[in-house]
Amino acid sequence: MKIGIVSDVHCNHTGLLQALELLGDADELICLGDSVYEYRFSNEVVRLLRDRGAHTILGNHEEGFLGPHGARARQPDWIDHSLLQWLAERPKRLELSVGGKKLLLVHSTPWEPQGAYVYPHDSMLARFGEAEADFVLYGHTHHQLVRRVGKVLVINPGSAGEARDQGNGRQLSCAMLDTVSEEVVVTDYPEVQLVTPGLVPGVHVDARDKPRQDG
Repeated sequence: MKIGIVSDVHCNHTGLLQALELLGDADELICLGDSVYEYRFSNEVVRLLRDRGAHTILGNHEEGFLGPHGARARQPDWIDHSLLQWLAERPKRLELSVGGKKLLLVHSTPWEPQGAYVYPHDSMLARFGEAEADFVLYGHTHHQLVRRVGKVLVINPGSAGEARDQGNGRQLSCAMLDTVSEEVVVTDYPEVQLVTPGLVPGVHVDARDKPRQDG
């Protein structure tokens, strides 16, 4: 089975659409969290994930937006509250069984407390090999990675919404996993202007002009 993987979309609807076009023949779609951006919400992004039946988990940006500090940000009339509720019902981690193989989906780490940034060079990556899974899929760092750690194949697709990885020339990226052959193809694509819904209905702002919450 072919699994399309995206992460850290950060309200970038155009970036997500580009990823889905590249992942067109995927049997299943996975989003590894941070579909929203700080205290901003995108009806377009969340609707697309919901309508595509994407296996979606929550990241640190959803935690802020859906938590007490995000109460005011959730009030605007332009937010589709059925989409907001759908997002709020997503888990923080998810285990899937595909063809007899186990996939573990997390935003940052398989262990608690979550939140650490585990980059490709980080010694903490060794701990991913302790997971009871054939594949561990994670995001958070915006840095792509495909590496076998012990018996576990660890995959980070990079970001489909906000490019930060110098290793691929600061491009967006997504990944395709073939669970039978265990082949992973990571595809880079250029980032277009990142826009997100503003706090005023109908107004869009460049998210890079706003203070950034890492991850």
